[in-house]
Amino acid sequence: MGRQNFFGIVVGTAMQKTVKVRVARQFVHPIVRKIITRHKKFLAHDEKEICSLGDVVRIEACRPISKRKSFTVAEIIRPARTWTDPSTGEVKR
Repeated sequence: MGRQNFFGIVVGTAMQKTVKVRVARQFVHPIVRKIITRHKKFLAHDEKEICSLGDVVRIEACRPISKRKSFTVAEIIRPARTWTDPSTGEVKR
């Protein structure tokens, strides 16, 4: 068996070497038969601090690194969309 993997969006980068990843899961409601989306936030280890807000990443289970951190960022699937304002040089999302 392989390690547990999830795909999610980076929603927090305020900590050192840690990112907060929002993972969505979908399921069909047993009675209403409607697709429902639920979200959960995981803390993931980002050793090189290369993730930024809005990145789509794959996180992988690892040994517990801290009290709430048991995942590591395996790869960045799609970087966040950013552009630079030509008049001010400011990077915008």
